[in-house]
Amino acid sequence: MILGIGSDLCDIRRIERSIERFGERFTHRIFTEGERVKSDRRRARGPSYARRFAAKEACSKALGTGLNQGVFWRDMEVVNLPGGRPTMRLTGGALKRLEAMTPPGHEAFVHVSLTDDPPLAQAFVIIEALPKR
Repeated sequence: MILGIGSDLCDIRRIERSIERFGERFTHRIFTEGERVKSDRRRARGPSYARRFAAKEACSKALGTGLNQGVFWRDMEVVNLPGGRPTMRLTGGALKRLEAMTPPGHEAFVHVSLTDDPPLAQAFVIIEALPKR
């Protein structure tokens, strides 16, 4: 069963301006260490950061809270499964919200789709609950 759906569209130029203006103050406030390492390795840092920013926004919408009710930016981390497919690792308030919305006897899965076509980056997040095996 679908527990939540979220989407976000982000202007890559806006993220690039924030990085130029605020540097680490911006990246350390929004992104986890793993996300920063992955994005900073890329030649095109801006689109990488923008996709992750959009994923966090979309995830917070799928959780039904937005960036509110104890859900913070770094509680949501874009990570890749062994095959390379993106998903979200939730901690803190985001994980608490996910646990609260998951029905008993079910396990939550977070599906993520990321794309960019400069100047825009987009993310979709679907939170699904499946019966525990």
